[in-house]
Amino acid sequence: MTGGGADPRSAHLPVLFAQVMEGLRVRPDGTYLDGTFGRGGHARGVLDKLGPGGRLLLMDKDPEAIDVAGREFAGDARVAIRRGSFADLAQWDATASGLDGVLFDLGVSSPQLDVAARGFSFGKDGPLDMRMDPDSGESAAQWLAQASEIQIADVLWTYGEEKMSRRIARVLVARRAETPITRTAQLAELIASAVPRRDQKIHPATRSFQAIRIFINRELADLERGLDAAFDRLNVHGRLAVISFHSLEDRIVKRFIATRAKPPAGNRRLPVEQAFTPTLLAIGDAQKADSAELAANPRARSAVLRVAEKLPAAGAPA
Repeated sequence: MTGGGADPRSAHLPVLFAQVMEGLRVRPDGTYLDGTFGRGGHARGVLDKLGPGGRLLLMDKDPEAIDVAGREFAGDARVAIRRGSFADLAQWDATASGLDGVLFDLGVSSPQLDVAARGFSFGKDGPLDMRMDPDSGESAAQWLAQASEIQIADVLWTYGEEKMSRRIARVLVARRAETPITRTAQLAELIASAVPRRDQKIHPATRSFQAIRIFINRELADLERGLDAAFDRLNVHGRLAVISFHSLEDRIVKRFIATRAKPPAGNRRLPVEQAFTPTLLAIGDAQKADSAELAANPRARSAVLRVAEKLPAAGAPA
């Protein structure tokens, strides 16, 4: 997700916009779901391609994103809006009749990063929150106040691949015994103090902030549930498009598509090769931003888009 600013239409820079529109292959009379509305960059592109009989379903955990969607699209009869995680998209009655396309633009949005009060950024001092839905679950500060040293280290390693996870965890637990860790700048400074000084291309707190954010928001678990729900709700020949921003997300998406598109590797111990019917077709290879987009929007540098199409079930008409 990328973009920001007070005027969502003029300031939002949706990542891989042209590639997403091509991948979704929007039909004027189709039904499409944007599970991560953000500030609506991709949603507007889909809506521009829909005719009077088309339908656009918008979801987001973030109440601020839903407010933007309501202000801009509530008057359009083709649009329906629901606050919540895309992991629960199948619980929305509006998806029951099937979807012709689903988009997930993963990660944190630029408005979330740019507003210090949301607590996502180590570059802006603010309350240490990090929740995409501020009305649900515990904040990063609440979790850090009670998690064990082992739990903190495990989260930093598992979700941030932070090599200094144990050292950072020790520093955080020692400091919280003296004073609560409640601010983003405070956490960033503590992490930096625990990491050896080297020539680094990224801030020493980058991986740890990413890891805590992913853990607090259950992002990987939601992604796995959301992919399953999207597959179940997609119509035959419907398209799934997912933009991920780091290897953990992309690995899940890649594996999800591959296990449904390709037969499993053969096992010489099995007497008979198991029959395999693909249920997804990978559309092209993983796509990344080109040099022109990177120049205009540096936050697109780590974005990876994967697109797949749902295939007919075995024996069903194409």
